Amino acid sequence: MAEAFWSPVRLSLQIASLSTILVVIIGVWIGFRMARSNHRFKIVLDTLFLLPMVLPPTVIGFFLIKIFGKNSWIGVMVEGVFGHPIMFTWWAGVIACFVVSFPLMYQSAKAAFEKAHVNLEEAAADLGATRIQTFFRVILPIARPFLISGAILAFVRGLGEFGATLMFAGNIPGRTQTIPTAIYFAIDGGNTTLAWLLVLTTMLMSFSFLAITQYLTKRKFGVV
Repeated sequence: MAEAFWSPVRLSLQIASLSTILVVIIGVWIGFRMARSNHRFKIVLDTLFLLPMVLPPTVIGFFLIKIFGKNSWIGVMVEGVFGHPIMFTWWAGVIACFVVSFPLMYQSAKAAFEKAHVNLEEAAADLGATRIQTFFRVILPIARPFLISGAILAFVRGLGEFGATLMFAGNIPGRTQTIPTAIYFAIDGGNTTLAWLLVLTTMLMSFSFLAITQYLTKRKFGVV
């Protein structure tokens, strides 16, 4: 029972953590570029980045299989480099979590950088600051609370991802079995005790992270 409980918990935390790191790095970069962009296809790109938020997880899983499957050029390339396909591996879970949680980080980052007015960047440039100095010393401090909130929401979303992960990474105990898939198969196998333990653990972690997000948001606006 102990291993059946701790294994998916550890794996979920590891997958969600790595996924969140990637989401933060890429989401912040794309969010900043989109916030400063006037490209004519901006609406199309913005919609595309937010699309995983509204798509059914099974649809996302289907596309991941088609993109990274053994019959795709990406899948063939990965298998040629690493000697095995990416499907039904730990990394498949990371990719699934990344895709479903990216819109939350992207939306938070884009909104944060839109609040950092361009005039501040121009003023910093007039004072001799480089673009990198302006970003880290002027823009980032303004955006930081929103970026932290976005990262927490992305982490919680990745922690609870089920459909795309099950389709793309599978349910291999000790390798790809996360908390949501462990709950599903525990109920299916009649192990109600294990299911309850995992459910309560997930609720406790999600509540804690969301409470932190609420606190940061209210503090930013002077409510706390």
